[in-house]
Amino acid sequence: MSTKPQDAICHWLRENLHWSDVQFVGPLSGGNSNLTWHFSAAEHSCVVRTTPDEAISPNSARGIERESKVLKLVEGRVKAPKLFAWCDDLTVMGRPFLVQEWIDGRSVTETLPNADWNPVTAANALGEDMMRQLSDVHSIAWPNESLSLLGRPDNFVSRQIERWLAVRKEQAVRELPLLFELGAWLQENMPETERPGLIHGDYHLDNTLVSAETPEITAIIDWELATVGDPAMDVALALLFWGDKRVSEPPAFSHLQAISRLPGVVDRRHLAAVWSAETGLSTDAMGYYIALAAWRLAAIIEGAYGLYLQGKVDTPYAAGLEHDVPALLAEAEQAAAGNW
Repeated sequence: MSTKPQDAICHWLRENLHWSDVQFVGPLSGGNSNLTWHFSAAEHSCVVRTTPDEAISPNSARGIERESKVLKLVEGRVKAPKLFAWCDDLTVMGRPFLVQEWIDGRSVTETLPNADWNPVTAANALGEDMMRQLSDVHSIAWPNESLSLLGRPDNFVSRQIERWLAVRKEQAVRELPLLFELGAWLQENMPETERPGLIHGDYHLDNTLVSAETPEITAIIDWELATVGDPAMDVALALLFWGDKRVSEPPAFSHLQAISRLPGVVDRRHLAAVWSAETGLSTDAMGYYIALAAWRLAAIIEGAYGLYLQGKVDTPYAAGLEHDVPALLAEAEQAAAGNW
């Protein structure tokens, strides 16, 4: 086995996909949990996704394996990279990996990929396209034999709330009474899931690729959290980071969808209506789902802040959670009151 994983993958691509002139181009930015590498060949250009060295464990590759299944499932139905191969042979480089199509596009957070675009017009076009592309994901509805590979939607929302309430009770980091108050409210006010289906699980603009030629989405990426659940949860997470209707200053994760916080950009309700028109699904409970999205994210990342306080991680991201977690809970409280 090669001492360099990139060399091992070049050899694997030549031997198994029969590509020639395979070269490692370099790492691609984006994603907090997995490595993303760009390779070129005479016939194709591809992206390899795998787990980082420090994440190796018996369960570390489950997300990558899930992503490979989802890419196969959505092929031809959703704008997403084509899956070329899944390799779970640990003799190649010590951990599994997937090989997917490389798509020419940019990840958008605080700047647009084309300086000539009108920033408001471009943000509006991207926001609406973000909802249209998501509606294609949600068109893959339950029951569906292919979706059964990812799980079942039974009591999906209640299981999420119970899980993260239990985690934060057992692994408390600091006093956050609002977290438990909102958790109780979410349990008591849970709406019925209108139509379960495939959900991305981490959907917002910078988990898509955007064309540099026109303000449109070329692909949805990072599918390792995809599952079968309530489609409104995907919409709510994207809306949570959209626009200037944010409680805290700066807002939690202020870089996400920062292009949307300009005067004249369409608001959350407009984007929710675009999704509703495409899917036929209701937005009546969207305030609840935005509250759930903000609360759930706060409950999850509070654990990372605990690692920072213990000295186990020391990054600007982890340090910033001191502010971001309470800011997300404030967002949840506002949405729960119907103000979204």
